[in-house]
Amino acid sequence: MMKKKEPYASQEEYNNRVIHYDDITAFQPLPGLNAHIVSSEKMTVSFMTVDPNTYFPIHHHEHEQIMIATDGAFDLVIDGKLYPLKKGDVTILPSNLEHSGYVSNEGYSSIEVFSPPRQDFIAKLEAMKKSQSK
Repeated sequence: MMKKKEPYASQEEYNNRVIHYDDITAFQPLPGLNAHIVSSEKMTVSFMTVDPNTYFPIHHHEHEQIMIATDGAFDLVIDGKLYPLKKGDVTILPSNLEHSGYVSNEGYSSIEVFSPPRQDFIAKLEAMKKSQSK
């Protein structure tokens, strides 16, 4: 076994740096889309699960976006062309690129990174948490 010279972090230090996926609150930023998000000062990471046969209308946003397909299939539409995505595919979308997409019959899951942070997602999540605490 490899010897480690550094001490382990205290529980408080650990809790300030590590979040377990199951502890991240899920919410629906859009119909058919379930997301768990984590945000920092300069980015948002979203763990997304999308219902089968969901359509995302054409849209754009200031955020750069990296999509990492983790399960299922998704036809991304850019400039009127289909880009079929499956598990293991990574796509980079620059800021303000118009895009849309079709989720397959099997559904789709991805990890998506946005920069700057998705303040719209953060606000929806906070509003949902606030309404549940009443």
